[in-house]
Amino acid sequence: MTLRNPRAATLAARGLALAAGLVLAIPSLPAHADPPAAGSEDDPWEPFNRGVFWFNDQLDGYVVEPVARGWDFVMPKDVQTWIDNFFDNVHAPIDGVNALLQGKPRDAGVAFGRFLFNSTVGFAGFFDPAASELGLDEVREDFGQTLAVWGLGSGPYLVLPVLGPSSPRETAGLVGDGAMAAYTWFIPWAATFSSRGVDVVNTRSRLLQQIEDSKKSSFDYYVFVRNAYLQYRRNLIQDKKAGESGFYDDLYEVVPGN
Repeated sequence: MTLRNPRAATLAARGLALAAGLVLAIPSLPAHADPPAAGSEDDPWEPFNRGVFWFNDQLDGYVVEPVARGWDFVMPKDVQTWIDNFFDNVHAPIDGVNALLQGKPRDAGVAFGRFLFNSTVGFAGFFDPAASELGLDEVREDFGQTLAVWGLGSGPYLVLPVLGPSSPRETAGLVGDGAMAAYTWFIPWAATFSSRGVDVVNTRSRLLQQIEDSKKSSFDYYVFVRNAYLQYRRNLIQDKKAGESGFYDDLYEVVPGN
C-alpha cells in the first residue's frame, strides 16, 4: 500500500529495539478516543501478554523515553526528520520485494524507484525528493502482510518482549523481513546494532507528546494499544490509505520489518 511518511510502523528495530515495540509499532489515535474494540477471541493469551506489556512499558519508561528526551533536546527537528528519511529509505527494497510477492508490480516499482532516486538525488536517503518532486509516496509492505495475502491467518494477539505487539503471523513476518535485509549480511553486527538503536531513539523522540497523551487519555492502556494495533494491521493488509474511515496512522513505529 502507498502511504505518505508512515514512519513511526511499521519500524520495529531488531536487536536493540528496547521498548520500541511498545512505543513504535502501534498506530496512533486521537488522544480523546479509543480504537474499535477487539473481541476477546483476539487475545486468548491476555494474562501472559499483560505481563510482557508491563515489562516493555517499564523498559520504555526507564530506558528509552529518557534517552529519547535527551536526544530531542539536543537534536534539531530537521535533523530528526533527515534521520527518519534515511531509515525509511533503507527499508524501501524490503517494501519492494514484498509488493512483488503480493502481486503488486506498480507498488514494487514505486518502492524501488524511490530507493534509487532518494539514494542518489536525496543524498543517501536523508532527503525525500521522490515524494516532494516526483509525487512518489512511500510504499509500506512487510512479510507479515505478504503472508496474509497468501492466506495465512494471523493467530492470536501476542506481545513480544522488547518488540511489543505482534501475532504468530507477524512474528514470522519479522523473520522474513530480517532475511530480506541484505545489508545486514555485509555490515558488522555492531554497526547494525548501533544503527537500530539510533532509529529507535530518533523515532521515539518524535512521538513523545503523542504517546504521553495516549497514556493519559486511555482508560486501559493495554487495551488501547492492543485494539489500535489489530485495527492498524487489518487496514494495512486491506490497503486502506491514510484518511479513509477506520485507518489510523502509525505512531509508535518500530513495526514489523524495519
